Amino acid sequence: MKKIINDPNQVVQDMIDGLIMANPATLKQVPETFVVAREDAPVQGKVALVSGGGSGHEPAHAGYIGKGVLDAAVCGEVFTSPTPDQVLEAIRAVDGGAGVFLVIKNYTGDVLNFEMAQELAEAEGIKVSHVIVNDDVAVEDSSFTTGRRGIAGTVFVHKIAGAKAEAGGSLEEVQAVAEKVVANVRSMGMALTPCIVPAAGTPSFELEEDEMEIGMGIHGEPGINRGSITSADEIAIALTDKILADYDFSGEVAVLVNGLGATPAMELYILNKKIHQILEEQGINVYKTFVGEYMTSLEMAGCSVSLLKVDDELKELLDAASEAPAFRI
Repeated sequence: MKKIINDPNQVVQDMIDGLIMANPATLKQVPETFVVAREDAPVQGKVALVSGGGSGHEPAHAGYIGKGVLDAAVCGEVFTSPTPDQVLEAIRAVDGGAGVFLVIKNYTGDVLNFEMAQELAEAEGIKVSHVIVNDDVAVEDSSFTTGRRGIAGTVFVHKIAGAKAEAGGSLEEVQAVAEKVVANVRSMGMALTPCIVPAAGTPSFELEEDEMEIGMGIHGEPGINRGSITSADEIAIALTDKILADYDFSGEVAVLVNGLGATPAMELYILNKKIHQILEEQGINVYKTFVGEYMTSLEMAGCSVSLLKVDDELKELLDAASEAPAFRI
């Protein structure tokens, strides 16, 4: 195992320390937790957004903390859901009286632990609601989920729901727009190589040098097809066609071409070129495109494609100002 780390058992805390040192004016750590929050939290009278999950997907989730996006993120151990008590500490830390909204990716541990934390917070008199993101069209169930997995489309939920909250939306309004994003976003990914969880020290799965897997999950969950590596255009077709077959994207879309940690920007832009060509052929207008690393899987080589069908409301919120380190507008 080759990694730039110190103690494999301290990677999350070391990462949090480095993140906050890079953003000291805007981020803080809640003492004795793995919770990172806005420096000015709680913001009185504003609905607060909390997300999180296992670490290893950086910049998700703590990279999306900032004015206009998240108020806090709970950083679990690598690929491990944060515990209910950690999520509860995040809720307490950001509650400004208008309620707290949880963005949960559809993984069994995340759903159970975030919902348990919600119940505990509500018992303390804090208003809490949530949305579960399940944008991955690759498989209906996996070793980590019942139903579709939540992957990079979650970033659109963070941004748009966060903008609604920053604009003064009520808890009910924030939930409504988050559910609208979930209903209109679809994603699919693929992998060329596995990744290594630091505490394990060995690859999480195996792919031969000339193999790729279509539909791979962000923790290395199996996809729908394993075969020989093909061209960028063929990969773009495989991912985009599956997404388009799942939902009516006629009109306008936002596109997210996401690297999984070890894919050069050059390759992501090559994929993006073909994705745009496919959408143009289908008569679908691209409103805005995002290319880069938004939700990774440690050092996995691969990518995912997300399409979000947008209307005037979603476009306005997507364009709203953001001060999050990983999503500045």
